[in-house]
Amino acid sequence: MPARNHKIRVMIADDHAILRAGLRMLIDAQADMEIVSEADDGEKAVRTAKQIRPDVVLLDLTMPRGGGMKALQQLARDCSEIRLLVLTMHDDPAYLRSALAAGASGYLLKRAVDTELIAAIRAVHRGGIYVDPRLASVLVQDVLAKSSARAGPARPSRFLSPRELQVLRLVARGYTSAEIASQLFVGVKTIETYRLRLTEKLGFRTRSDVVRFAVQMGLLTPESLESEPGTSAH
Repeated sequence: MPARNHKIRVMIADDHAILRAGLRMLIDAQADMEIVSEADDGEKAVRTAKQIRPDVVLLDLTMPRGGGMKALQQLARDCSEIRLLVLTMHDDPAYLRSALAAGASGYLLKRAVDTELIAAIRAVHRGGIYVDPRLASVLVQDVLAKSSARAGPARPSRFLSPRELQVLRLVARGYTSAEIASQLFVGVKTIETYRLRLTEKLGFRTRSDVVRFAVQMGLLTPESLESEPGTSAH
């Protein structure tokens, strides 16, 4: 079976040659990925992506000749099958919102670790949305604000199922997947699936993110965590 046909075809669009070289080494080292092209400005990014049709484009927002945002908008409009993952230094929430509104499938800061980048590429290639954990709370607040505007005070129950809320509480309290499965009388794989859904919906990557959200939403109180397992782990 030719493994090449199953690789994620990635294109890099960034005007920094050293960064592109580093990304190429990292991505080509993955068994399921390959770099198929590079571009160093916005116009070339659009032209090359339309010709080559990669699976995923890593796209900087600050580039010469049109810039990354214009390229993002054009590719999202003309090549809807290509997944667009923004890789940028801009941590301003306004950039995040603009990129997602323009059609990006993911938004990652350049200071992210290698494992985050690889995970982001795989996530958007599967059809998911990946947001840098440092900016995930921005999206949560946006979701809650929209819920509040439509139907009064926002609650997490508006976009999480009852079972997801149960799993969220237990994860926040420090229980492992096996312990949660035992308490809810389901399999460990089922709990892992719920945890994945929570990650996709809320963008959280650490238990600290989960705890913070659960307390903010009134699902837990800080005092309720003091005697729970795992509270010293993070």
